[in-house]
Amino acid sequence: MRADRLVSLVLLLRRYGRLSAVALARELEVSTRTVLRDIEALSAAGVPVYAERGRHGGFALLPGFRTELTGLNHDEALALLIAGSRRGAQAFGLGSALASAMLKVVDALPESYRDTAADAAERLLVDPETDLLSRRLVAEEEVPDAVVATVRRAVLTGHRLRIHYAAFGQDPKWRTVDPVGLVTARGQGYLLATRSGEDRTYRLSRVQAAEELDEPAQRPDRVDLGRAWQERGTRFRTGGDQVTVLVRLAPARREELVGTALAVLSEETDQDGWLRLEVTFQDRRHARWALWQLTTDAEALTPQWLRDSLRERATAIAARYEPQAGS
Repeated sequence: MRADRLVSLVLLLRRYGRLSAVALARELEVSTRTVLRDIEALSAAGVPVYAERGRHGGFALLPGFRTELTGLNHDEALALLIAGSRRGAQAFGLGSALASAMLKVVDALPESYRDTAADAAERLLVDPETDLLSRRLVAEEEVPDAVVATVRRAVLTGHRLRIHYAAFGQDPKWRTVDPVGLVTARGQGYLLATRSGEDRTYRLSRVQAAEELDEPAQRPDRVDLGRAWQERGTRFRTGGDQVTVLVRLAPARREELVGTALAVLSEETDQDGWLRLEVTFQDRRHARWALWQLTTDAEALTPQWLRDSLRERATAIAARYEPQAGS
């Protein structure tokens, strides 16, 4: 919305003092022409913004045009800024809103806290994209903003939801669900819902389209998401035809394995640098397929039937490629 963009523009000028139209356009994700129109609108509304020409010119606010947020001490301000660095909001489509909120917090801090809190926040990193071995952590796939916004709105308004969902290994189809809440775990976003009275959990990255319905969702007035997530996790790990596999894995293939497994139950590093993971798969066929794709970069330690199956397949392949007579 334009009103939100105008506020963000003012806050950017307050924070950085002077910015060019190009820099403002990059921060606001709009064109430079839009920035110039917004500057004109702010001036017409009485906001004291002016232009400085020249090589190092740009737009700035008259000195003293600032408000302060009182009652926050340095550590409280720092906690807010660090919270703003976490990736959870990205999974729920709130990344831009979070960035805007952090701008407002920094801008409104008393001057004695503003610079020191912002500088300190730059020296604390939460949830980096890779670990010390440069292994990329599992992250949520791109979810269209319109889809995640519709899901989030249905959760917050308590309306029923239709989702076009592609379950693992299946073609997408429409489902009508009663949304309960949203959870982010290990960089993945999930919708907790019920369907025909049964608990269901949907990965947001597999929701291809969503429609909010007018009818109210059938759900309790209050929910303990932490407890609900724990209970569903327990059922997920122990139910159906799923199989649990202990795997030794070359670190470079970790992301590939985790991307195909249903869940990672435990993980540790052996003395030789290889990883030892306990993971679950949809069924035996899924486990055989996933481990076969990793070739000699993985070894299934248990269960024995999986080791036997992979050995038999490898033996058959080797026999197929025995040297031909006379070659």
